[in-house]
Amino acid sequence: RENFIHLCNPHLEKMKEDILYHFALGTGTHDFPTLFGDVKFVCVGGSPSRMKAFIAYIAEELGLGGPGCDYPNICAGTDRYAMYKVGPVLSVSHGMGIPSISIMLHELIKLLYHAKCSDITIIRIGTSGGIGLEPGSVVITRQSVDATFKPQLEQIVLGKTVIRSTNLDEQLAKELMQCSKEIGQFNTVIGNTMCTLDFYEGQGRLDGAICLYDEEEKLQYLKNAYDSGVRNIEMESSVFAAMCNLSGVKAAVVCVTLLNRLEGDQISSSHDILVEYQQRPQKLVGYFIKKPEG
Repeated sequence: RENFIHLCNPHLEKMKEDILYHFALGTGTHDFPTLFGDVKFVCVGGSPSRMKAFIAYIAEELGLGGPGCDYPNICAGTDRYAMYKVGPVLSVSHGMGIPSISIMLHELIKLLYHAKCSDITIIRIGTSGGIGLEPGSVVITRQSVDATFKPQLEQIVLGKTVIRSTNLDEQLAKELMQCSKEIGQFNTVIGNTMCTLDFYEGQGRLDGAICLYDEEEKLQYLKNAYDSGVRNIEMESSVFAAMCNLSGVKAAVVCVTLLNRLEGDQISSSHDILVEYQQRPQKLVGYFIKKPEG
């Protein structure tokens, strides 16, 4: 049975037109089923340039494009997000932090619904800070946890606290792990990912403009995180997992670690090394998409 997008919003059915404002797209101005109806894989990541690089990479992998091919930004009418498509793959930027990716996901999920897409897999590819891992390791997220290590997203809706699950698709994580073993080029683990509201204090850094704790307290916190199963830290996975769960979409988070936070706070690797690290999630996800059973 085909698995269609589930929208948790009865009000949308009453609307004559749905304007996806931050994408500069709308059901009254664009034919969503024609533009996006064949999409099966959606990959999202922070920066527009990284997501453009990903679509160029996957186009070559799928034999749908080559060096020098141009991939127009579908969301060129706005500077909030960038979106690229080739074949069954959609590549979308989401900015930095829970608020930014949340806005993007609301409109992305509606886009997929209006396009009548089915059997969709959404994967976030990105960078993160590792805990107890060598820089360059790739973490496939089992659960996204908050800063107190609970697998949940806490939101305030109409003045009331709402708790949502942040589990991710276990079978999809296992399939991605198997793909990494077949590639055999970099260390990959399945572990919990801590999603924070801030890059500095929220992640226990000592190098922000404000820091009212000492190094010993920081290290104890990060060791507690490691003992709870956390292997990396980023800023988007909790709302990503929660919204995909509510929409009935298979989802995964695949992030490379740029440093081991037990050894420092600042990213000091050379530009070339960081570029190679950042290509690892896209290699893994590209391999997954390209596999016949993928």
